[in-house]
Amino acid sequence: MSIPTELMGSIPRPAYLLDGMADHAAGRLDLAGLTHLQQRAVAETISRLEATGSPVVVDGDQSKPSAYTYPLTGLGNLAPDGVVIPYADGHTRQLPRLVSGPFRYGTFAQSYLRAAIKIANRPVKQTVVAPSFLSLLYPADPIAGYTREAFLSDLANESEKEIRGCLDAGAACVQLDYGHGRLSLKLSPSGEVLRDFIALDNEVLGRFSAADRRKIGVHTHPGADQDCAHSLDVDYTELLPELFRLKAGTFYLQMASEAEPERALKVARDSSADDQRLFIGVIDPSNPRVESAEEVSDRVLEAASHIPVERLGTCDDAGFAPYADDTSTSREIAFAKIEARVRGTRMAAEKLGL
Repeated sequence: MSIPTELMGSIPRPAYLLDGMADHAAGRLDLAGLTHLQQRAVAETISRLEATGSPVVVDGDQSKPSAYTYPLTGLGNLAPDGVVIPYADGHTRQLPRLVSGPFRYGTFAQSYLRAAIKIANRPVKQTVVAPSFLSLLYPADPIAGYTREAFLSDLANESEKEIRGCLDAGAACVQLDYGHGRLSLKLSPSGEVLRDFIALDNEVLGRFSAADRRKIGVHTHPGADQDCAHSLDVDYTELLPELFRLKAGTFYLQMASEAEPERALKVARDSSADDQRLFIGVIDPSNPRVESAEEVSDRVLEAASHIPVERLGTCDDAGFAPYADDTSTSREIAFAKIEARVRGTRMAAEKLGL
């Protein structure tokens, strides 16, 4: 396929895995039993992704509690009453709060990657949480004996260790989730919080070589949980020029669910650098209707009218179940949408004579 296409990461977990997670939490299933179910779900997910024709696969976040909080697994220095993220339909997600230092990851994404690579017959992408998102763990009131500056230094080191570990383990690419970027403009319209986020992430990304950064991507979206967004009402064009300041080689841009995609595409074209590849969202995971390949093709062709085709790729707007308990989209619908993206991208490439 002459136009690359990739999915964003999370796939809805099968019912047996969700049941196993509930049983493990209730003490009815031991860790070995849960691990067995996770391994089964990862193997089935990768096999089904390969069957869709996906040139790059992921493990679907099957073993993660969420795409955002997996590094916190097993940590004992957290309290449950952290930052609350409100969604448009009224539901919320709440982060934990750091209560003491030092901050260290409890789990690194390369552990998921190594397991996936053993199974996959195609290149494997690894998704990771951006350090700027985890910066929200530090409370407004300083922690005694552990300053915010010390925390951010530890966080940057842990994030670098994770990204470098994924690259060393053989990841085809490492993708940082950036759904909080647009949200930050809702919480801080001045852009101060977003600039702080970008500064922290660039501190980490700047530690990598140019060759490494070509394999590092950033995925932005307005939130995706229970078929709902948290910041779709924020003007996308306020985020995009700042986003492209990140020292990454690839950007995955939600676009299928955008009210004015042409406007956003033009800003993305004008704000990005010539050496940055743009994967454009052509599938809306929050809409239960499965897009046709023809519809996907039309969206690709629209993107190609603004983005040079040599810099163009396609993707889904977001993951299908970033939180493990999100059952708003079925596995069957998710795989059908992914197959439509692959087929539609190939169809558009043929129309473009590629």
